[in-house]
Amino acid sequence: MDDYEIEIPQYFICPISLQIMKDPVTAITGITYDRESIEHWLFKSRNTTCPVTKQPLPRDSDLTPNHNLRRLIQAWCTQNSVDRIPTPKTPLNKFHLIKLLRDLHLHPQNQIKTLRQLELFAAENERNRKYMAEVGVGKGVLSFIITCFDKNQVSGLEEALGILNFLRIPSAETRQLITVENDKVLESLTWVLGFDEIANHVAIKSNAVIVLKNIIETVSSKVLERLKREFFKRIVGVLRQGGITQQGINAALHVLLEACPWGRNRILMVESGAVFELIEIELSTPEKRTTELILGVLFHLCCCADGRAQFLSHRGGIAVVTKRILEVSPAADDRAILILSLITKYARNSVVSQEMIKVRCVEKLCKLFQYDCAPYLKDKARKILTSHYHDVKDSPCIDLSILSTCTAQL
Repeated sequence: MDDYEIEIPQYFICPISLQIMKDPVTAITGITYDRESIEHWLFKSRNTTCPVTKQPLPRDSDLTPNHNLRRLIQAWCTQNSVDRIPTPKTPLNKFHLIKLLRDLHLHPQNQIKTLRQLELFAAENERNRKYMAEVGVGKGVLSFIITCFDKNQVSGLEEALGILNFLRIPSAETRQLITVENDKVLESLTWVLGFDEIANHVAIKSNAVIVLKNIIETVSSKVLERLKREFFKRIVGVLRQGGITQQGINAALHVLLEACPWGRNRILMVESGAVFELIEIELSTPEKRTTELILGVLFHLCCCADGRAQFLSHRGGIAVVTKRILEVSPAADDRAILILSLITKYARNSVVSQEMIKVRCVEKLCKLFQYDCAPYLKDKARKILTSHYHDVKDSPCIDLSILSTCTAQL
């Protein structure tokens, strides 16, 4: 269509996209928009006002299909030899979702078909996902996964986890499902992480750990402080074996970070080999966010003696943490220097000092004073250098004048 030859009626144009509307809907403010544009405005951009009138427009307000205008647009397109706009399909409604949920539990022979239909709805748009959350699809699908766990059944897991990957289960529902006495949901999801031989296990395990992350962020502290040894073994096992997406790796690190504030959890992570595996991942030079998460978890694990011992047992520990200082982000600098502070505070020996010289840790800490970073970090760096001053001052690799300047202000 040549816009210079055909004049498009103004009321055919969406006020947001400025394109011909394909599925016109009228908001409670009386303004008509293309459904895709106004739903993106409300659900994705989180706006709460009408773009044209600036009046309040809640996300749960009705959007009424404007069938007359759609027919006019289609007739105009036909008359002017413009590609005909297809008739939009009927929007999803809550009654249909409730029926699908009922079918999921009452008709086992149609479970895969039902799950795939729910997955398509979840992937389609934010409005569908909103309705699915409101009718309890997330809770229903989690119940299906628990049933799979009880029956040792893998059929339908990929679709079920795909649905949950799209949905955010309301916090109240999550807390209702997962209590100190009933952690069947967590057991079921960690059970999934043990699969390596089934088809498409990468997607299944990645989605499972993403769902775990979303759940762990909302459960009560009482649940977090009673996580089981097997839970951490499976999470660390996923990181060790690989075979999951980058999003899945970050989700697994988020899970560990959420559980770190409890000393018991830190001990279980260390016993599962978490420190060693985190250093191994960091040595592969991951993306910025992954590095920040790894350093965050390592800091917590180095707060305990066994964690520090495991850190020092890895020949790349001090080296990789040193390398990340001033190269990733202020958040990474914070965690890296605090890790080194813990390590050097409790391991003031010549072996650690020589390692610091070898991997240019002393040089990097001295360099920190030339940058505009937080004063408390410079203070931490100064204390590290001072505590090892007598072991490193005679090294030909160290500029003694710079070292003396950095430690003199303590």
